[in-house]
Amino acid sequence: MSTRADIISKLTAAFEPSALEVIDESESHRGHAGHREGGETHFRVRIGAAALAGRSRVDQHRMILDCLSGELAGGVHALAIEITPAG
Repeated sequence: MSTRADIISKLTAAFEPSALEVIDESESHRGHAGHREGGETHFRVRIGAAALAGRSRVDQHRMILDCLSGELAGGVHALAIEITPAG
């Protein structure tokens, strides 16, 4: 399974999001720190989930980072997080 698919699977299981988009932005970081051929190093996550609602931005990001700690330790160099309203 790809890193992107792993991220989707873990976030879906942990947060049951009403909206989830995981974008591999690795190619736009070619030549930057952490980039490697084949991508899957730089991601943007857009997520809306009731489990994140009402929490501070720091808590929301911490929850997502904790959920994806294995990916962050295993090759994901950068993760941009955008929280959207749960719908």
